[in-house]
Amino acid sequence: MQFFRTLMPYLLQNKLLGIFFICGVIVEVIYLVAAPLSLKYLVDEAFVPKNFQVFVVILSILFIGGVLSICAGTGGDYALNKLSGKVIQRLRTELFVHMQKQSLPFFEKYRVGDLVSRFSSDMASIERVICQAFPFLIKEALSILMGLAMLLVLEWKLTLAMLIGSILMFIGPKLLQGRAEASNAKYKEAQEQFSNMIDETVKGYKTVKALHQQDRLLQRAQGQIRDLLSLGLNMHILNSLLERLPLTVLLVLNGTMIGFGGYLIFHDQMTVGDFIAFFTLFMSVGQSASNLSYLIPNLIDSSISFKRIAEILNHQPSVPEASDPVALPPLDKYIEMNQVTFGFTEGTDQIKEVSLRIAAGSYAAFVGPSGSGKSTALQLLSRFYDPRQGSVRIDGYDLRTVSEASLRRQMDIVFQDTFLFNTTIRDNLRLGSELLTDAEMIEAAELARIHETLISWPEGYDTLINNEGASLSGGQRQRISIARALLRNPRLLLLDEVTSALDPATEADINQTIQQLRHHTTIISVTHRLSSIVNADVIFVFKDGRIVESGTHQELLQQSGLYHEMWEKQHGFMLSQDGLHATVDGHRLAKFPFFAGVDSLLLQDISTLFSTETFKEGDTVVQEGDQGDKFYIIVRGKFEILKSFQSGSLQRVATLQDGDHFGEIALLKGIPRTATVRAMGPSVLLSVRREAFLELTAKYPQIFTVVEQTLKERI
Repeated sequence: MQFFRTLMPYLLQNKLLGIFFICGVIVEVIYLVAAPLSLKYLVDEAFVPKNFQVFVVILSILFIGGVLSICAGTGGDYALNKLSGKVIQRLRTELFVHMQKQSLPFFEKYRVGDLVSRFSSDMASIERVICQAFPFLIKEALSILMGLAMLLVLEWKLTLAMLIGSILMFIGPKLLQGRAEASNAKYKEAQEQFSNMIDETVKGYKTVKALHQQDRLLQRAQGQIRDLLSLGLNMHILNSLLERLPLTVLLVLNGTMIGFGGYLIFHDQMTVGDFIAFFTLFMSVGQSASNLSYLIPNLIDSSISFKRIAEILNHQPSVPEASDPVALPPLDKYIEMNQVTFGFTEGTDQIKEVSLRIAAGSYAAFVGPSGSGKSTALQLLSRFYDPRQGSVRIDGYDLRTVSEASLRRQMDIVFQDTFLFNTTIRDNLRLGSELLTDAEMIEAAELARIHETLISWPEGYDTLINNEGASLSGGQRQRISIARALLRNPRLLLLDEVTSALDPATEADINQTIQQLRHHTTIISVTHRLSSIVNADVIFVFKDGRIVESGTHQELLQQSGLYHEMWEKQHGFMLSQDGLHATVDGHRLAKFPFFAGVDSLLLQDISTLFSTETFKEGDTVVQEGDQGDKFYIIVRGKFEILKSFQSGSLQRVATLQDGDHFGEIALLKGIPRTATVRAMGPSVLLSVRREAFLELTAKYPQIFTVVEQTLKERI
């Protein structure tokens, strides 16, 4: 009943259609109940006395009533279809709009399959009830009520006997209802998990193939399919029992009615016409009651679906808009964070008492080690989250008090993971704004260094994007995203590792574009590549959720702190403009702990042993368990370190970026790899083979001695 109470407000919004439908149902039901009653008069008043005139009158009444019933039913069906369509349309719209209002934690809690199943299977289940089960329920319930009233008029003693026996028709389903609801809920959860697994497999097909994980995913799929089979079988058996029990009771009642009715006829308490009319009407009422039992599984299924949809509709955004939001004026003075503390979960803080101020029109950068809080700070500035303590303000306006529309109108964000819509390049750039001219679009594309690429394609700007841009390279997607942001001409531009997927030449071009935008656009960039922000007006260095240093590039180098350490780690590499060739100098090698103490001339000889290797996103550099034969230095790019666990799953345990290294133990030991290293984007590595290194150490034994001693200390 909770389902119908919740659904009623949607039905009441279309009262006229509802009234028209109910009137049509009432006319239909009256005819269906009256038709069996006519048998009493046909037998007793027409057939037995052979009165043809009465027969014609009764037949004419039945014909006219039938025509009215058909017309009423047709009109009621039209009203029902229009009513149900409007209700489903409103429910779907509300669900979609409510989902759009949600904050990032909502989309972190619910996976793609979770939400898709709500819009597909759950909404389809509710639609079946509104279009079929709900009107059928009303019709059959009215048939039962009117039929019982007529049965009482015909023979009250026999009717009471049938009513007492009918109680059994509802006891069985009531006892099974709880188990059936639980079974339906478990089956829907299993469907949801299977949808998520399919979504993950399709989106991660490159990784699946690269790591040869087809067998593991097949085992997971087979396990989930087996669960669907067993849970589905249990659900269908319970649903069948819910349908069978009332039919069994109805058969028993038929036998009882024939026996008791015969007794009344033999004792002259009931005429043959009365019995025939009673029997026919009771069969009609019994069929209606039986039909209701068929609805029970559908109603249970829909009640579970509605609970799942209601769960989404009742989910409140964690970043709500103020009840009376103010329109944010154009950014004119500054952006600031005032004693901001924030954590994604209770008990953990990614940002701790951070305070900063960025002048309007300036170019600021957030840098720091992985997990230092720099990206979290950017998400707070973009108001994807609200701080637990403190405030984020633009020109004195707390972002929690301003309307989201006014904030988004003057802000744009370019993410590291670019998302493109499945439409044309032109539509992706314009995002529905017909006011933008082709000249403006081309200018933005030229600034993002993507115009020449686009016009070289057969369809140019009308090229269709498929699978969210999977057919494009990471650099192409990133440049389209940058062009899209530039086309919106924001007053505040937030950049999250925007050059991570670009080759050196394009990165230099994009950095030049950023320089052109400064002063009339406020730019805040999160990056791990320090060479791209040397011209920033102010650099904030994050560590463990706090700002530990701030200043210009030169000021931070003079402080000899964390920024200086990070700069030294990334410094000392030379990379060609096309990004295909790299070198490292001996001075940079000396900064590795296992090369400490080696003569600078010898280090220069070692630097010549390194070869350049390039990798694409998803490529595996080393595989856990393979024989170690190389040492690697990351010149550009980001890599994830994956370890396998007893469950058979691969889990990320660390990430490495520019200037980091791995595989050094392979220089001497040649032991199997202890983890898998996989590229998270276009990357350039320098590598040296163990054989080449050992040849050099054979020539200069002191190198071997120093490196061996250093590695022993580390191990």
